[in-house]
Amino acid sequence: MVLAIGAPLLALVAALVITSGVIGVTGKDPFHAFYVMLDFGIKSDSQVWIINKAIPYYLAAVAVAIGFRMNLFNIGVDGQYRIAAFCAAVLGGALTLPGFIQIPLILLVAMLVGAVWSGIAGLLKTTRGVSEVVTTIMLNFIAASTIGYFLQDGRLAVKDGNLFHTPDIPASSHFFTIPTTPDPIDGTLILAVVTGAAYWFVLGRTRFGFDLRAVGRSESAASASGVSVKRMVVTSMVLSGLVAGLVGMPTLLNKSFNYGTDFPAGIGFTGIAIALLGRNHPVGMALGALLWGFLERTGTQLEFEEYAQEIVGVMQGVIVLCVVIAYEVVRRYGLRMQQRQVGEQLAKQARKREKKAEVSA
Repeated sequence: MVLAIGAPLLALVAALVITSGVIGVTGKDPFHAFYVMLDFGIKSDSQVWIINKAIPYYLAAVAVAIGFRMNLFNIGVDGQYRIAAFCAAVLGGALTLPGFIQIPLILLVAMLVGAVWSGIAGLLKTTRGVSEVVTTIMLNFIAASTIGYFLQDGRLAVKDGNLFHTPDIPASSHFFTIPTTPDPIDGTLILAVVTGAAYWFVLGRTRFGFDLRAVGRSESAASASGVSVKRMVVTSMVLSGLVAGLVGMPTLLNKSFNYGTDFPAGIGFTGIAIALLGRNHPVGMALGALLWGFLERTGTQLEFEEYAQEIVGVMQGVIVLCVVIAYEVVRRYGLRMQQRQVGEQLAKQARKREKKAEVSA
């Protein structure tokens, strides 16, 4: 318990010290920067903005974490959620069904497309031995090129000024919002909560989750116990893509209501950083997503204080790096402590046996 708390505290202190040094080198006051960020971040409108921003970040982190738990590096979440959101937007713009039918249909299409796109990498890894890193990177480019081809006037998109986008989803199919002041919170927050709960339950409380984690720890041991490693690889990649398909839904169903050339990109790569930051734990990733949103929100205020705009990027990178290093340091320290305790116990048992031998003699 102490080690579990010590790792994030060590990372936080180290990140603050390093970031303060970086800001100080630029000739600015680091303490004033932290004050400005905290003061602006606790405002009610900032809090709503941070929560809404954190929703897709959290979904992307969960998608990445599913692969991480099996030592698979799904670097293609970015392409998976974009191609999924595009297909879902095309379907949503072409139909005029009641919202209680169309919204689940849009979500289902997004998840299926994401699962298929990610499953390709899983199949290539198990049948041809191709690294999922290489495959998912290439699939990112294929997804972007496919979207670029169809996102043209006269194909699957319409022109709106200098932008191209799919036909708008009807108002009846817009996702609900949670009324808060001064702005509402996106209703897709519920989607993120349900996804996180499902991730925790499936991977932590089911036989499937145990098998998945066992394969991630040792493929040979898992195979010897009767687990099909190839099937688990494909399944985990499919599940990762399934969740990745939901990443674009907060934007599609709560904000843009179409897929256009201005649809946000890069969320999948942010999800990798947040998964590392949260150590693949559902609560940890939620806190990491909120922290990422906080830094992005308050970073804009630093520019008005004449701080370099790259400071926020430096903070994000330093935090992730410190967390990874801190957890590794704490892990090694805990391992040494366990080895020492085992050694002491073995020594005690050896002394007891010697005493018994002397008495019997």
